[in-house]
Amino acid sequence: MNIIKLFDSFNLDNKSEEQQDIYMSRKEVFRKMGGFAKNAALASLPLAAFTAMPVMAFAGTSEVMDVLKFALTLERLEYKFYEKGLSSGVIAQEDMNIFKAIRDHEKAHVEILETTIQSLGGNLEDVPGKFDFTAEGRLPSPFEYYDLFMALSQAFEDTGVRAYKGQAPNLMDNDALLTVALQIHSVEARHAAQIRRMRGEKGWISEVDGIEGLGYEFMDASMPVYAGEENTTHAGVNVTKVTQISANAVKEAWDEPLSKQAVVDIVKIFLVS
Repeated sequence: MNIIKLFDSFNLDNKSEEQQDIYMSRKEVFRKMGGFAKNAALASLPLAAFTAMPVMAFAGTSEVMDVLKFALTLERLEYKFYEKGLSSGVIAQEDMNIFKAIRDHEKAHVEILETTIQSLGGNLEDVPGKFDFTAEGRLPSPFEYYDLFMALSQAFEDTGVRAYKGQAPNLMDNDALLTVALQIHSVEARHAAQIRRMRGEKGWISEVDGIEGLGYEFMDASMPVYAGEENTTHAGVNVTKVTQISANAVKEAWDEPLSKQAVVDIVKIFLVS
C-alpha cells in the first residue's frame, strides 16, 4: 500500500458536511480509525520506496535530521501516553476503541520516523524515549483521573499539530519527507478534533478549550500549548479589519505554528533525562 494513499484514506476534505458528521460519530470512529490502524502497521513497507533514495538527495541533511528527531520525540511521547493510558484502566470502556486506534496511529508514526532516520544514517540513541506524565510532579496522575487524561491528550495532540506546521518550512526541499510530515500532521489534527468533541468542545483550538477547570497546575503546564493562538494578523494583514467575521472566529480560523524552542519548552517537563 502506498503511504500517501494510506494517510489519504483518513482524509475528510472531499466529504460533505453530513458525511463528515457521520464519519466522526463515535460509532463510525470505531470502524474507520480501527481499519486505518490495521493498515498503518504496513506503513514501514512502502516507506522503503523513498528512504532507499541516496542520502545526497536530501538537501540540508543535518537540519532535516534535527526535524525528524524532533518529530520522533513528540510521536514517542504520544504513543507512550496512550499505551500507558490503555493499560491503566483510566479510559472509559465506551472510548477504548477510539484510544486504541489513536495509539496505533502514533505507533505507526514512530515506526515511520525511526525507519526514516536510520535510512538517512541517523541514530536513535539521542532521541528521548522515557517520559514522566506527571510533569515533574506538577500534575496528579493522568492515569487516575479521566478528565485530566483527556485534557492532556488534547494538549499533546495540539502541540503536535502546531509543531509539525512550524517545522514544515525546513522540509520544503524534500518533497517525499514533506508530504509524509504533512500527512502525519493531518492525522494528528483529526485526533485533536476527535478528543475535543469527546470533551464537549469545538473541534479546533478556541481560547483555552475548557481546560481552566482542571486546576492551576494543569493550566501552568498546558497554557504554552496555546500561546499565540490569539493572533489575527496573517501575511501582514489584520484580518479583523477586512471582514465582518468576529475577532474570535478569526483567531479560530488558523492554527498558529510553534517554533522548535517553544515545543521543547512545552514537552521538556515530561522528559526523563
